Amino acid sequence: MKAFVDTSAILAVMDQDDQNHGLASEVWEHLVDDDAILFCTNYVILETVSLIQHRFGMHLVEAFVTRVQPLLHVEWVNDWLHQAAISALLAANRRRLSLVDCTSFVAMRRLGIDTAFAFDQHFVEQGFTMARPS
Repeated sequence: MKAFVDTSAILAVMDQDDQNHGLASEVWEHLVDDDAILFCTNYVILETVSLIQHRFGMHLVEAFVTRVQPLLHVEWVNDWLHQAAISALLAANRRRLSLVDCTSFVAMRRLGIDTAFAFDQHFVEQGFTMARPS
């Protein structure tokens, strides 16, 4: 199984006070135990590190970088992917839809991934399936 990992899921796993922490931890364990191939973009890594650093501090940045990031196949955003995401963002014309999300959607389609480990409903709106425990 292939799944795309979003910042919303990583934060839910790492933050015990997050409303989705229990489900996120269960899904994460399921994905890792089933040897799922986990993807994200370098934009997701950037967003995740920035939010973890701001909300929790450098000790959790280190935990993310040493324990979680090595399990992720990182799709590096090139000029084509960036421009396709910018086009998608402008076409959507929605204030609360981020460039990082649009980049994720384009990358997922390009990689043939239809499952997202996310707690962001934009993935469902885009036609992706949310990863949940079986």
